Amino acid sequence: MSKLLNGLLGNFSEVSVQELKQQYGIYLMPQEEVQNGFKLVRDAFIITSERLILIDHQGVTGKKTRVASIPLNSIMEVTMETAGTGFDDSEMTIHYINSPYYKANNVSMASYKFEFGKKFNLQPLYVAFVTLAHQNHSRLNG
Repeated sequence: MSKLLNGLLGNFSEVSVQELKQQYGIYLMPQEEVQNGFKLVRDAFIITSERLILIDHQGVTGKKTRVASIPLNSIMEVTMETAGTGFDDSEMTIHYINSPYYKANNVSMASYKFEFGKKFNLQPLYVAFVTLAHQNHSRLNG
């Protein structure tokens, strides 16, 4: 009941790697491995060895599906907001380069926000992504 309530409120909850592979394995590239993943009632995001896969089931039946990817090596900044009192949720926003050339003069950035329930421990996920962002920043500017 708690997972359904979190999903209805727009909060992601963790899903097993096996379930993610079974349901979304068709979107994986060869040699790509699922590391972790989270799901709403119908939507999901999957962390793989190469990228974030964003799954957006659309329409009444959910048969129409939008799949988007964010390469892990394009993540440059991560922000986190922990839940407060009341109905506040935890949020994590990933800022990433979405232009084809990461070292171009006019690099284009985009962001994607994830919301989690107030009981979800967001710090380990934040630390993993901010570490990745730091490594990417050093690689591109070093």
